[in-house]
Amino acid sequence: VLKDCSCILRTPVESIRPEELSQSSIHECLADSDLDWIPPSTGRNEIVFCSSNVSHYELQLEIGRRFNNLTSVYLARHTPTGMQVAVRITDLENCSEEHLKALQNEVVLSHFFQHPNVMTLWTVFTAGSWLWVISPFMAYGSARHLLNTYFPEGMSEALIGNILFGAIRGLNYMHQNGYIHRNIKASHILISGDGLVSLSGLNNLYSLVNNGQKSKVVYDFPQFSTSVLPWLSPELLRQDLSGYNMKSDIYSVGITACELANGYVPYQDMPRTQMLLQKLKGPTYCPWDINTFPRGESRMKNSRSGVDSGIGESMTRTMTSERLQIPFSKTFSPAFHNLVELCLQQDPEKR
Repeated sequence: VLKDCSCILRTPVESIRPEELSQSSIHECLADSDLDWIPPSTGRNEIVFCSSNVSHYELQLEIGRRFNNLTSVYLARHTPTGMQVAVRITDLENCSEEHLKALQNEVVLSHFFQHPNVMTLWTVFTAGSWLWVISPFMAYGSARHLLNTYFPEGMSEALIGNILFGAIRGLNYMHQNGYIHRNIKASHILISGDGLVSLSGLNNLYSLVNNGQKSKVVYDFPQFSTSVLPWLSPELLRQDLSGYNMKSDIYSVGITACELANGYVPYQDMPRTQMLLQKLKGPTYCPWDINTFPRGESRMKNSRSGVDSGIGESMTRTMTSERLQIPFSKTFSPAFHNLVELCLQQDPEKR
């Protein structure tokens, strides 16, 4: 079987265009939709058509990599049905125990969760030492991909609202089932060709329910990749006896909202220690618009602790770097600013 896998991987890549992507088409699909409308979950009834035979999948284009390049993600065609799918192929032999545990967690939970705004896996099987994961093809990719490709200076409030609306519905479903996501960010919000928003990144989920009892807080602190730190809540980063709960995900939603609004990951350029101090004591992050920078200058209100420690000054310098010399022409509503401010409260109980 592994030999068959190698043959498929050597198949010439054909250039395909599943859908013409543009800013206008994205806005048509998301920004102009009714917030109360939830598209039906495409693919829930199609799982029976996705076989566990590697010869049934024609790999057409590599669209991404994960787990330190141990996982390759392909756009593929399921030849028996002609359906386009996403195929993730992972080299299990070179995976660490931590990676294997994360993969197992994602596979198990993706079958447990049944919600249109939570990413589903259609079929999972092994071919020799390779793990194959078949899932719906999300034509628009992730919200991070949209930022990089079409909205480098950030999205409009209407588009952000629709993307976050779907992601938060999925997150709320997880919370109702007693799970903390711990990995909310734009790259884990996927969008299908018909505008369905699905929350992915299930590999770091943690359950508050153990032995039939639901805990108020947890103290599990996995070895997060440093790339995830900007989205994590201050209480999760502290790793102290206070622990954390589902409110840590709310903080991550606030950071993601800023990421979508600004086109830039908050705290991205800060050293880790300084970032933690900023989250604990400094001024909160905010969406950037003409009200934030009326004359191209920061009007951030630095706290006394921020000024004394130099944190506020660093924050201002980060937000007014070369990347932000372009004059702002967009405006976000007071409601959106208020939403972000509530999400980024340093005290979890105030979120």
